[in-house]
Amino acid sequence: MKDLGKQIAYWDSVGATKTFTHPVDLTWLAGVSRAARVLDYGCGYGRVTAELSEHGFSDVSGADLSPALIERARRLRPDLRFTVLTSPPELPCDPATFDVVLLFAVLTCIPDDDTQRALVTELNRLLTPGGLLYVSDMVLQDDERNRNRYATHADRFDTPYGVFTTDDGAVCRHHDISELHTLLSDFDLVDQRPIKVTTMNGHQSQALQLLARKR
Repeated sequence: MKDLGKQIAYWDSVGATKTFTHPVDLTWLAGVSRAARVLDYGCGYGRVTAELSEHGFSDVSGADLSPALIERARRLRPDLRFTVLTSPPELPCDPATFDVVLLFAVLTCIPDDDTQRALVTELNRLLTPGGLLYVSDMVLQDDERNRNRYATHADRFDTPYGVFTTDDGAVCRHHDISELHTLLSDFDLVDQRPIKVTTMNGHQSQALQLLARKR
């Protein structure tokens, strides 16, 4: 999917210096075997991958389309497995390879509806029946700054409401909650919770976490 990788120049430069903050709710994984096969898709510099390893998950790996972020991940945790996605969203693995997939602040980096759907379809393929998909992502903000940039971007580029460009050049997307539910409609929703996060550019924002199970 060409669209998924077209911002790679950003993530290999400015983006590779960012700090990511979406928290992992380990209670949602309490019933998962520590020997489960876990994939951190869009792992960035491996923050979540490392946290899962530190909490006893013994078969955890990360994948990201940015070689610079993967290089940073390997430097920080040379003991863990990290893969560069060369043809995103596809990961060269057999179907049903993973028991759990985490997708943390990845959809916000994909403004296009079709590309988001292609990614979720690929994750469905990678998961075992009954496997868990744990999503954490940004929802629409109601402050004036964000409303203005949503409207400006939609008027200029005819993109979905919620797409915007950051001051340092990334094209990102905030989602209506119903959009996230629709995107995951082929899964059974297990739980969801609103959270507050600090964005990669230091703003306090509303986000949502969803836990879904493959049918």
